[in-house]
Amino acid sequence: FEDIIGSSFKIQDCINKAKIAANSMSTVLITGESGTGKELIAQSIHNYSSRRKQPFISINCGAIPRELLESELFGYEPGSFTGASSKGRMGKFELADGGTIFLDEIGEMPIDMQVKLLRVIQDRKLTRIGGNNVFDLDVRIIAATNKDLLEQCKNGRFREDLYYRINVLRVNMPPMREHKEDIGELIQHFINKLNVKLNKEIVDISPAAMEKIMSYSWPGNVRELEN
Repeated sequence: FEDIIGSSFKIQDCINKAKIAANSMSTVLITGESGTGKELIAQSIHNYSSRRKQPFISINCGAIPRELLESELFGYEPGSFTGASSKGRMGKFELADGGTIFLDEIGEMPIDMQVKLLRVIQDRKLTRIGGNNVFDLDVRIIAATNKDLLEQCKNGRFREDLYYRINVLRVNMPPMREHKEDIGELIQHFINKLNVKLNKEIVDISPAAMEKIMSYSWPGNVRELEN
């Protein structure tokens, strides 16, 4: 949590809720706009928990082609489909066994995959594609989204039963425009970081630049500010 920059009430409240979530076994849903630092919060929850010495496995549900997502999550047995490895492959859930799996952009997951994920969350058991063996799973699930999942449920794009399974503990990352008082601290952090990376010795930015920065709404949030 020390890597999360910001002294504002909104950021500190977010960190406090995440610390409470870290000491629980319940599934966590992290919400917030793109670029607010949802993965950093997820990693912090894992590192603050009793599972910190076990794997933290992250998968972006929106970045993997639909036809590959099931094998990425649940693995497959040798030769179970065209192009499959002759040795088979462990999925992300198996790799995360004993630790934490982070399902980023879960709102992008296809409906048919949501059904399979729900079953795994409910039963804590897993069967690889093309396999018969059932694996018991001990995995902490953290999900994140920049979408309004309840609205997605009403529109038939997200399963309501899965929504209530993942929305047990909720951490909401505020957008940059709602905690502008942290911008100065963030800028100093990024200057220090970039000085090391680019071998520079920049101390600060001009008052004119700061005025521009403070008058902007930062729709891309912290990621945009850093860039």
